Amino acid sequence: MKTVRIIGVPEHFNLPWHLAIEDGAFEDRGIQLKWTDVPEGTGKMSQMLQENQTDFAVILTEGIIKSISHGNPCKIVQQYISSPLLWGIHVGAKSKRKVVSELENDPVAISRMGSGSHLMSIINAQDQGWDTANLMFEIIHNLEGAVKGLGEDSNAYFMWEHFTTKPLVDKGVFKWLGDCPTPWPCFVIVATDSFLSENPGLLKHILEVINTYTLEFKQIPSIDRTLANRYGQKLQDIQEWLGKTTWGQQQLSEDTLNEVQQRLLGLQLVDEVKQANLFLFTN
Repeated sequence: MKTVRIIGVPEHFNLPWHLAIEDGAFEDRGIQLKWTDVPEGTGKMSQMLQENQTDFAVILTEGIIKSISHGNPCKIVQQYISSPLLWGIHVGAKSKRKVVSELENDPVAISRMGSGSHLMSIINAQDQGWDTANLMFEIIHNLEGAVKGLGEDSNAYFMWEHFTTKPLVDKGVFKWLGDCPTPWPCFVIVATDSFLSENPGLLKHILEVINTYTLEFKQIPSIDRTLANRYGQKLQDIQEWLGKTTWGQQQLSEDTLNEVQQRLLGLQLVDEVKQANLFLFTN
């Protein structure tokens, strides 16, 4: 039995992995897949990949492309979620802000530099026509940190996946002002260069298992109720999310890779647009 380490956020997107692990689907292939939740998100996961604390990650597309461009020794092996991610824009429940345009001069609460919440706040600012050079950031580490950080005395705003934060909006912890969707497939599966070179046969088995589960995921009886119960969501919210979400089983296209790089370059988050073979694994 070969042990393989994998990390991802503790969110509903990743339920197919957990179902496959619980069903013993990887063990049937001789693989002991050890999943670790990383609530801090993409910035922390990029660090863990770079420091060889994991073999695989299910990670935000723009975040890992930025990280690989800066020297992180790993490769995108395929898309995971091929639909956009809906980033909700939130303030504390008692904030006087009512619309996104009022946030231009306010600080941004982010999990860490290089995280999805960091990168998407810059993309949102650019979309709004704001001067991205004027953005100020407050590090809150994770969603729990945002709950504490966006208290009564805060004038910061916070961007996180819309449906993950919806229960906190419903409870009156956050106030939702709008959404900023990613302009590309939002999650990819990434493996370290060292794992890919040392275990050439295992990747095929891992992808075959997870792709089987994601292809059939929406057809699982009562999967909406399972998701709602497991992740503390309202059934109607999960049903809306399922309608917007598509799992992908193909490699990220070079056109999409270059689109992300061009956007990051325009935001001065990478130094240049680099060749696809730096980012994309090919057999």
